[in-house]
Amino acid sequence: MALMIVEPCTNCDACRPVCPNEAIAAGDPIYVIDALRCTECVGAEDEPQCRLVCPADCIVDNPDFRESREQLLAKYESLHA
Repeated sequence: MALMIVEPCTNCDACRPVCPNEAIAAGDPIYVIDALRCTECVGAEDEPQCRLVCPADCIVDNPDFRESREQLLAKYESLHA
């Protein structure tokens, strides 16, 4: 499942540089995660790095993108082929 950023995002930019898939970008008014690039760090890390560094605790599961661990790994591998 991909992640998404919700209010109360403070636009601190802590999440963007730790994303191994470059799925996070500045949006208007808050940061956004490209669900087609987000693998919850499967393939790169043991847990989502953006959630670890987010001081506002505003990164949640995206209900529109339900994917298994295997699907997330396949997505990661296709992004880094």
